[in-house]
Amino acid sequence: MLSKKGSALSFVVLLGVVSLCADATYEGARSLTGVYLGVLGASGTVVGLVAGLGEFIGYSLRLVIGYVSDRTRAYWRITTLGYAINTIAVPLMALAHRWEVLASFMIAERTGKAIRTPPRDVLLSYGASQVGRGFGFGLHEAMDQIGAVAGPLIVAGVFTLTQHYQWSFAVLALPAVIGLIALLIAQQRYPEPREFETVPADLNTKGLPQLFWIYLLAVACLGAGYVDFPLIAFHLQQGDSLQTGQIPLLYALAWELMPLRRCCLDTYWIASASWP
Repeated sequence: MLSKKGSALSFVVLLGVVSLCADATYEGARSLTGVYLGVLGASGTVVGLVAGLGEFIGYSLRLVIGYVSDRTRAYWRITTLGYAINTIAVPLMALAHRWEVLASFMIAERTGKAIRTPPRDVLLSYGASQVGRGFGFGLHEAMDQIGAVAGPLIVAGVFTLTQHYQWSFAVLALPAVIGLIALLIAQQRYPEPREFETVPADLNTKGLPQLFWIYLLAVACLGAGYVDFPLIAFHLQQGDSLQTGQIPLLYALAWELMPLRRCCLDTYWIASASWP
């Protein structure tokens, strides 16, 4: 029998596997969706609008889902629904033969991520309360970013070998299925992860400090000037700057360079975190 701390660690690792597979799935797709939209006849304006709308939904919906999750306490059900939409939408992109269909799958994928993220983080916090919050969230983030780098590399390899967009999206069904299986195993083995949290957190809900609003304004300004990779990929392909198979490599190398740096920081975070 595992100790309570050992069980919590196993739970955190299982959720890390789920996130690793999910990131490999949707980040792999994002490395090529902008190019494929252009191949299907979409303009640069359409690519920018679709990518921007997906991100807007993906972040704004989280506030609603977080509220609903706390009200219903249905963390597992909402998390499972979100992951299913988030990952199943990706291999279905292989069936898209019109840019409108591909765009709908892209928005569905972002919607799924918005649905699953708030309740998933609540579940993760329960396990992290036992193994150390720095260790728990650091380990999960490191596994998450490994998947985010692996996905575009998989897509680049498949496209280079086959020269087919459909196969490049279809192969992502493999990490999607593995991730969903890991999620179902975690849900079956740990139906009540709230039991890991022995002492409820004492939260101050009387308002937010001024520093928070200044920080939020700064983040909003950064977001307003942010260009999504699908639009960058579209212009790279239209301008013949790179071969199509090289664009996912650019995404893995350049766009995921910051997460790789974060992985190094997470490793240090894990190593230096004190275990309770």
